[in-house]
Amino acid sequence: MQHKHQGWKAWTLIALGVTGAVLLLVLPLLLIFTQALSLGWNTFVSNVLAPDTVHAIKLTLLIAAITVPVNLVFGIMLAWCVTQYRFRGRQFLITLTDIPYAISPVVAGLCYLLVYGLEGLFGEWLYEHDIQLIFAWPGMVMATMFVTAPFVARILIPLMQAQGNDEEHAALTLGASGWQIFRRITLPKIKWGLLYGVAITNARAVGEFGAVSVVSGVIRGKTLTLPLLIQQLNDDNKAVAAFTAAALLTTIALVTLAAKIVMERKDVLLQARSPGSK
Repeated sequence: MQHKHQGWKAWTLIALGVTGAVLLLVLPLLLIFTQALSLGWNTFVSNVLAPDTVHAIKLTLLIAAITVPVNLVFGIMLAWCVTQYRFRGRQFLITLTDIPYAISPVVAGLCYLLVYGLEGLFGEWLYEHDIQLIFAWPGMVMATMFVTAPFVARILIPLMQAQGNDEEHAALTLGASGWQIFRRITLPKIKWGLLYGVAITNARAVGEFGAVSVVSGVIRGKTLTLPLLIQQLNDDNKAVAAFTAAALLTTIALVTLAAKIVMERKDVLLQARSPGSK
């Protein structure tokens, strides 16, 4: 009787979980694509190929293509530093990594504007040397890098702390170089943490709105990413075009997630087929 009661509770929780996932995750995604295709496939294609949309796609992918590798290297170096070495100020350095979590993206964008804008701290010097960061793609990249900076590091630090560094110390005593230790020992242990960090960094980079909107100036055909384009199209009462841009943004995120899942499954299959798996 107790077993049946526990089974009933378990199935109830499962049903609630599935219902919540459908209502909060699946249904909104379906509505995005349904609205984007509401006027037919030809209208959808014409909205995708519109000059503003094409430029927004290119700019969004450019920002992500720069942001993800930079933050990947930064995250690896920071995680390696705070997990492999003990030094004064180590905890403070870890705390600094959380600043983008604590600060609103809009505030971060405003800070960049006050520092690098025309009337900012370095604005006059940049203007005299014909360097434009604010209201151009370099400033948008900087703001996106700030917002996404902690993701890789914050995933790797607890992972590397839990795994320990005994193997790295053993390799060091045997004469291995730092690069050899990282490539042959550390990297295989953290590769799935890296993959997850890249996935969420990319998703946040392509979807960032707050910080980017402040430093971009929202200039049509110049500094509009897909999230900014969605808002502008919605403000112009072009709902179908806005949902089309939203569908493209969602597709990028889903492709990133699918690539991560495929790579994980391939690794599982390789481990299962390896001679030592048994």
